[in-house]
Amino acid sequence: MKDIKMIVTDMDGTFLNSKYEVSPDFPKIYEELKKRNILFVPASGRQMSGITKYFGDIESEIGFIAENGGYVIYQNKEIFADRLSQFAIAEIIKTIRQIPDARAVLSAKDSSYYESNDQEFVDYFTRYYIKNQKREDLTEAVDDSVFKIAVYHPVSSEEFLYPALKKFENEDLVVVVSGKNWLDIMNKHTNKGNAIEKLQKSLDILPTQTMAFGDYLNDIEMLKNAEYSFAMKNAHPSVKEAAKFEACSNDSFGVTETIKDYLSNN
Repeated sequence: MKDIKMIVTDMDGTFLNSKYEVSPDFPKIYEELKKRNILFVPASGRQMSGITKYFGDIESEIGFIAENGGYVIYQNKEIFADRLSQFAIAEIIKTIRQIPDARAVLSAKDSSYYESNDQEFVDYFTRYYIKNQKREDLTEAVDDSVFKIAVYHPVSSEEFLYPALKKFENEDLVVVVSGKNWLDIMNKHTNKGNAIEKLQKSLDILPTQTMAFGDYLNDIEMLKNAEYSFAMKNAHPSVKEAAKFEACSNDSFGVTETIKDYLSNN
């Protein structure tokens, strides 16, 4: 495992532990990555501000993939930004309203938008979506670029959301289960894999020089674009099948431990 130039990692369930904490070893590891010119790239379904808040002083030095690949920046410069049509947004929101207990969040460039009066849900999702605004009706246009519709179900996104929303896959959209309780809807070619490809091409980095870590279904395309693909021990079975290697669990900080092993052996 030599000549790594880019390390990409999912955040929730992967880089962060169950308490949403970064490994205390990360600053020291990052300094070594920087010395070796290895780019570090967090890649998440979260909005950009929900990812960058973890990286403080190094935010301007690294790359970020937000919105499941809908928004990509490198050293504070925009590499790619995708946008959903207003017609698609309105149709999806109408369908979501018909699913018992489902809640929708429009994830956009400057903010996220919600219409739910369920305070428990609002308290929960705003941990991920730092910038947010309540709207009376999400079918009405917002003056912002919407990258993704994130849909929440308190029991299971795979069981209760996907069957009702998969019909939008026929409308040039992608519908992906992104966590136990979350499902994301984006434009068809928006995913973490295509986002990595855009970064690789713009920086002249090959898949053979890329290491990637993930735990859920929205990470599979990303893992396929990295020669050194790791599923976390706590990953979904389909992710373990797609990855070439396994890292220890997020609660054991498997990402930083794997990177540490790589740095000490190369």
